[in-house]
Amino acid sequence: MAKPSLTASPQGLQIAHQALLRSGQTKEDLRKQVGCSRQPITKFFQEKAIAQSIFIQICDCLGLNWQEITHLPPYPANLSALKPIPAQSSNTKQGRSNLDYLVQDLRQKIYPTLQERCGTIRVLDMSHPVEVDDLYIHVNILEQLLGRRHKRLEELLQKCDLEEFDRIGLGQIEEERVPGLDAVHKYKKLIILGKPGAGKTTFLKHLAMQCNEGKFKPDFLPIFVTLKDFAEAERANLLEYISYKIFPGPTVPLSSDDRFKETLLDVYTILQAGRVLVLLDGLDEVKTEDHHRAIKEIRDFSEQFWNNSFVLTCRIAAWEYTFEKFTEVEVADFDEDQIAAFATKWFKGKSISEKTFLRHLNQNSRIKQLAVSPLLLTLVCLAFEESGDCPSSRSELHKEGIDALLKKWDAKRGIQRDQIYKNLSPQRKEDLLSYIAAITFKQRDYFFKQTLVEQYITDYIRNLSKASLTAEELQLDSEAILRSIEAQHGLLVERAKGIYSFSHLSFHEYFVARDVSYSSTSLETAIQNLAYLVCDRRWREVFLLVAEMLRDASLLLFAMKQEIDRLLASSELLQRFLSYVCDRAQAPEFSFCKTPAARAFYFDIDFDIDENRSIALQLDRSANLLVCASFLTRMLDTVSLKDAIAIAQNYDQKQTNSASKIQTAGSANFVMMIAIKIALDSRQLEANARETLKTLLNRLQGQSTDDEAVKQVADKARNVAKNRHHIGQEWQFNSHEKQLLKQYYYATQLLVECLNSDGCMMPPESRRQLEESLFKPIEFSLDINSL
Repeated sequence: MAKPSLTASPQGLQIAHQALLRSGQTKEDLRKQVGCSRQPITKFFQEKAIAQSIFIQICDCLGLNWQEITHLPPYPANLSALKPIPAQSSNTKQGRSNLDYLVQDLRQKIYPTLQERCGTIRVLDMSHPVEVDDLYIHVNILEQLLGRRHKRLEELLQKCDLEEFDRIGLGQIEEERVPGLDAVHKYKKLIILGKPGAGKTTFLKHLAMQCNEGKFKPDFLPIFVTLKDFAEAERANLLEYISYKIFPGPTVPLSSDDRFKETLLDVYTILQAGRVLVLLDGLDEVKTEDHHRAIKEIRDFSEQFWNNSFVLTCRIAAWEYTFEKFTEVEVADFDEDQIAAFATKWFKGKSISEKTFLRHLNQNSRIKQLAVSPLLLTLVCLAFEESGDCPSSRSELHKEGIDALLKKWDAKRGIQRDQIYKNLSPQRKEDLLSYIAAITFKQRDYFFKQTLVEQYITDYIRNLSKASLTAEELQLDSEAILRSIEAQHGLLVERAKGIYSFSHLSFHEYFVARDVSYSSTSLETAIQNLAYLVCDRRWREVFLLVAEMLRDASLLLFAMKQEIDRLLASSELLQRFLSYVCDRAQAPEFSFCKTPAARAFYFDIDFDIDENRSIALQLDRSANLLVCASFLTRMLDTVSLKDAIAIAQNYDQKQTNSASKIQTAGSANFVMMIAIKIALDSRQLEANARETLKTLLNRLQGQSTDDEAVKQVADKARNVAKNRHHIGQEWQFNSHEKQLLKQYYYATQLLVECLNSDGCMMPPESRRQLEESLFKPIEFSLDINSL
């Protein structure tokens, strides 16, 4: 990757010549002072591009502000009014000494503030904050996303395609997971992506504390910035905002406060020297109207001060950006060791031991799958403390946690409440939170002004039958209730002065789902309005929760199906494609599995969308045979798909242990391991292909065959097979049609996940009808009005 370079402007070059004359130096003297070869000095005075670091050093030696010499405008604009940075080069012994002193001076200034801000965390309903390290578990980083979508972030940003809420691709990095600190050491500019509750902020706070205490980058100045706070602060740019965090003194205009200007200049000097650890938290939490400005500021700041260390966090299912110089990684889910370590810390000093908790957790595979998320693991621990057992579904998990919090609503002390607040039952309190959640989530307001949320509370209280209160009384009540929500259980928290949010996005989504499921007007209307959003990834979790909350999910799932069908309804070509899929799935060789599963398989037979075949396998585990067969027919030139299915079925018939059969394999990736072995045993496999598959399989020798290791081999094997030849018919879809097919598939995937979730209640006949309607042309779709 090319290093950043700068070029002097004509006016800047004239200033540089004058400065050289005034200094009494020759260009050779300047070269020696900078410590570079003659070529950069010559190019500098010929108005040619040279390395940014040398450009800055030349300007420093001449006593010039390098931003005024290059084509870039000064950053920020008001720095030109400050006294110039001393010409003493940071490369000299005296310069390094002065710089070290300046860094340590600012570290001392910021130490107590950073310790207060990042030194503790308060999880859910804890009565008091705890030290970060009392609950922090070392984070693992995936340098390659588990998903296989390679869409460029820049492309998505240009299109502002907010429908693509999914994992963001991670470029060409192919290394396995590494400890989080190692990733920060390895990459100077890092974007850490993760699902809600994955521990991104806690990790960033841990980094800040490690640096603050001199255990990590002790010669750097740690700066922790909550991007949502910055975006809404009255500071022109990140430099001013950071300086204000170090010296939060001026109440007069910035330009008239000498102490603030001195801090600003000090921070600028250290940034120029590349001695700042910049921790930027929560890019996804920036409001829609602010996100373009925030992105531009981060780009400009990171390019301007390129030689510093940057770590930026963002939710993975959020807007997608591009920062060319940053490396993107993902926070890995907790493994069993991390879950055990978290439980040990959580239950320390409590009546329930971590061993008891872990034994129950291991007996509940569904909840154990959810516990790989730090946030959901916290909820499980909380629920276990309350009941001594684990909840059995996604919605039940949230309900157990929230019920535990709300039980303590009136137990806290120090909050004076009036009669209307005392009459709020636990259900009313949940109704209120659902009301707030629904309004704010629809408007994409994950953060909201105190005055606004108080108005929502006022509106809710006014609608209660006994709420015959004056406007002043209602205002006082809304303030008291907001204070109580925050103080008693922390479901709403104050993120900045007068700015509130739900303590976790998962809680926000839960209460949105509850608002839909307990609609006070028309449930049918609420469900239909939700169904319109079936392609919006931001609402995915809400759909899954609503499907479990409804007594009968038929209305929701059929409404979703109707909206999914409409995606392809207007395209004659796409309707013909669906008819083709239906016809192919009726072939006799597919009779061993459910027809909808066969249709799902044939819809994406060349795995252009979902190489894990998740829909087919959720509908029928027997579709594992199709996963195996599709690989074999690609690798063995003379073997048709029909013959490959027969080979896979024959393999299963020979297995005496059901756990060794293809049909019972836990995932498509483990099926691929069997398929590779079958291919290697076949005489019809070409020599080159045989060597390739042997090499791939040998990678697992001597390693633990965990999901991640198996997936890596399976992915490479799929690529080998796919590059040999395709099975499906060439349809010549254009880009818009391909996008529609992806939307159709992903929306159907969500529908099937809702259908198969543990808490989804639905009459057997309705379930059968819905399954049978999947991946059919519009003429065979269900009529929701007739059901």
